[in-house]
Amino acid sequence: MSHMCGLCLALRDDHGQASRVATNYDGLVVSVLTAAQSEACAGTRTAGRCPLRGMRGAEVADGSGAHLAASVSLLLASAKITDHIEDGDGLYGRRGVRALAGRVAERWRRGAQESGAGLGFDGAALVAVVDRQREAELAAGPGTDLLAVTRPTEEATGEAFAHTAVLAARPANTAPLREAGRLFGRVAHLLDAVEDREEDAARGAWNPITATGTELRRVRALCDDAILGVGLALREVEFDDDRLVRALLERELRRAVERAFAHGGHPGHGHPGQGQLGQGHPGHGYPGQGHPGHGHPGQGQPGHGHPGHGHPGQGHPGHGYPGQGQPGHVYPGQGHQGYGHHGEPPHQRNRRRRDDGIDSGSHYEGYEGPGGGGEGSGGGRDGDRCCGSCSCQTPRQEFPARRRGVFSGCAVALFMCCTCQFCCRDPHPGPWTGKPRSSWCDCCECCSCCDDCTCCCD
Repeated sequence: MSHMCGLCLALRDDHGQASRVATNYDGLVVSVLTAAQSEACAGTRTAGRCPLRGMRGAEVADGSGAHLAASVSLLLASAKITDHIEDGDGLYGRRGVRALAGRVAERWRRGAQESGAGLGFDGAALVAVVDRQREAELAAGPGTDLLAVTRPTEEATGEAFAHTAVLAARPANTAPLREAGRLFGRVAHLLDAVEDREEDAARGAWNPITATGTELRRVRALCDDAILGVGLALREVEFDDDRLVRALLERELRRAVERAFAHGGHPGHGHPGQGQLGQGHPGHGYPGQGHPGHGHPGQGQPGHGHPGHGHPGQGHPGHGYPGQGQPGHVYPGQGHQGYGHHGEPPHQRNRRRRDDGIDSGSHYEGYEGPGGGGEGSGGGRDGDRCCGSCSCQTPRQEFPARRRGVFSGCAVALFMCCTCQFCCRDPHPGPWTGKPRSSWCDCCECCSCCDDCTCCCD
């Protein structure tokens, strides 16, 4: 939260109030990386009251990392606006809106380059890389390697990550951070494509997965490999405090991938040893094919799926037991809990898993897609709540995601902030995009009163 608010205020200070709409999670990582490498770059300042913090003040991130994050965020926002203008999306197809948006994008681009130059960051090089993204998309077609489309994004994020080592005076970190940034950019690009795929198809918009004819199984494999690569690259980086970095770039990034594919109805299979429960490999079964395979707990043997002629909702997921091997998977529409402990409340399951030494964010929490009613996700209305007391489910998570305008999104964001949904509802719909987002903290991890979660929701 400190880095998010610091990024927002850095945008305001450097580029004006309107630029604060460019605040995003991707830019947040740049600020976190800089602070993690050097205590000198981890300064804070006192911020005034803000509606998104429930009209409370706070100590927020300050320094070169926050300002670099602001420059990168604004450059990427200007590139996105330009892309919408060229595609004629929605209101951008109107002449007056197109002209106004073009001027805003150009002003943001110039401002971001100037502020980046003050930090020794070559904004022009980043702009050139971003401009190549359009060329890559125009050249893509059926059979084109998907990585050829994501490469410009990978290079842009790689350069931004690498420059955090320069700001922190850690030149040895430049190469591994560039690699971590490149792979992070790949995952971010692919997740956007997965989440927007159905909506893009409905309105005839360009989507890299559809345009290249890439199977979702291949996309999931690319994401899993990239996450593994990010973790390996971070092992070579010297940090003063790497806890938040690893939480964002390893655990949360993995959860984002799992959530994106689960919401799309295409849960994939991660690599063994990347946070899976136990030692067994997952069995393979798919909705509409009858019975998913059952892994053999603790034996390291893959389960074998038995295809049948059933319909979604008729298959029975495999059952695994935490600490013994294979976790059960719940696929969209199957309506059964993915873990062997049926009916166990989510907060008790999380507490038991921590007692067993298992990371609560390492695998599916019985996640369900559209139409599911599994107990593993809480089922029905209560599927989003982390504890019994965090009961506000407005706005509902909709499929496909429901987008909102600037002002209606601001109103929803204010309501969700005042009802603690950003902190305690996991996942919650984004105020503007409607896409599922992770909570800022886990009530079941940050307090010891999970049976009555009022202390972290007051």
